[in-house]
Amino acid sequence: MAGWILELDKGAGIPYQGNYSSWLEQKRKRLADEEKQESARQRTLARELEWVRASPRARQAKSKARIEAYERLLAEDPELRERELEISIPPGPRLGDVVVEAEGIRKAYGDKLLFDDLSFSLPRGGIVGVIGPNGAGKTTLFRLITGEEKVDGGTLRVGDTVKLAYVSQTRDTLDPTKSVWEEISGGEENIQIGARTRNARAYAASLNFRGADQQKKVGDLSGGERNRVHLAKLLRSGGNVLLLDEPTNDLDVDTLRALEEAILDFAGCVVVISHDRWFLDRVATHMLVFESDSRVEWFEGNYQAYEEHMRKTVGTDWRPHRIRYRPLMRA
Repeated sequence: MAGWILELDKGAGIPYQGNYSSWLEQKRKRLADEEKQESARQRTLARELEWVRASPRARQAKSKARIEAYERLLAEDPELRERELEISIPPGPRLGDVVVEAEGIRKAYGDKLLFDDLSFSLPRGGIVGVIGPNGAGKTTLFRLITGEEKVDGGTLRVGDTVKLAYVSQTRDTLDPTKSVWEEISGGEENIQIGARTRNARAYAASLNFRGADQQKKVGDLSGGERNRVHLAKLLRSGGNVLLLDEPTNDLDVDTLRALEEAILDFAGCVVVISHDRWFLDRVATHMLVFESDSRVEWFEGNYQAYEEHMRKTVGTDWRPHRIRYRPLMRA
C-alpha cells in the first residue's frame, strides 16, 4: 500500500519513493555504493528480493521442501548453523511420529463457543501459521496444548517425545530493574542453550544486544527490545515443538528477517500465531484458520495459498470478516 518508505538508520531518516519491494531494490543499491555494510546484510537483502520476485507457486514449493529437509536439518552440526544466523533456536530432542493430535476438540467460555469439532495432526517438520480475529481462541489452543487448560470435548494428545517451548505474548515476567544481560543470563557468564554451553554475552549479541546495549535496564527498553529479551530467555530451553504467540510484534525489519531464518532452520515443529500475512507467506507450510461461526480450518500451504483457495471455493469477493460465535447448546 505504501507510496513512500522512510527508513530511520544510524540517526538519519532516509526517504525512498515506492513500496516495500521497491525499498529493497533501492536500499541494496545504496549499500553496494557505500561498500560499508557487512556481507551478511547484503545476503539477507538478496534472499529477500529472491522471495519477492518468486511466483506464489515457487513460494509454496519452498515451504513444502522444508518438510522434506527435516532429517537433514536434524543431522547438521548446530554449531555450523549457528554461525550463519543472527538468531539461533537450539534444537531439541528428536521428535517421534506423534507431535500433537486433536480429534474433535471443543472449547467454550461461558456462552461463547470458541471452536467445536476441531481436528488436526501437527507434522513434525512443519511450520503451522495460526490466524484469526482477536478472541477467536488462538491463544486458548496454545493453553490446551501446554496443559494450562482442558478441552470441553474431544481428545487432544501430545506425543511422548514432545518437549514444548512456549513464547507467550505476556512480557510482564521480565524484571525492569535488571540489565539486559542479567535478565537473559541470570547473572551467569556461561549459560545452557539447549544441549550446549555458550557465553551469555555472545548469546545476547546474537539477538542484536551488543556492547553498551547489554547494560540497558529492561524497564528502559522499547517494545521491540523487550520482545527480543523475551525471545532470548524462552528460546534457550531447546524444545522440539515451539509455540510462538505473536512473536513478530514490535520487531524491526532486520530482527524479523533473522527470526524467519531461525524458524526455517529449526529442526522441529513450529506453531506460530501471527497477524503478519507477509511473515506467514514466507515461513508457513500449513495454516490453522480460526473462522467465524466457531469453525477452524486446517490447510496445507501458506497464507497466500489459503487466500487463493478461499477465492476459488467461496468467490472472488472473499475477504476476512468479523468473528461470530456459534451459540453454546446446553444439555
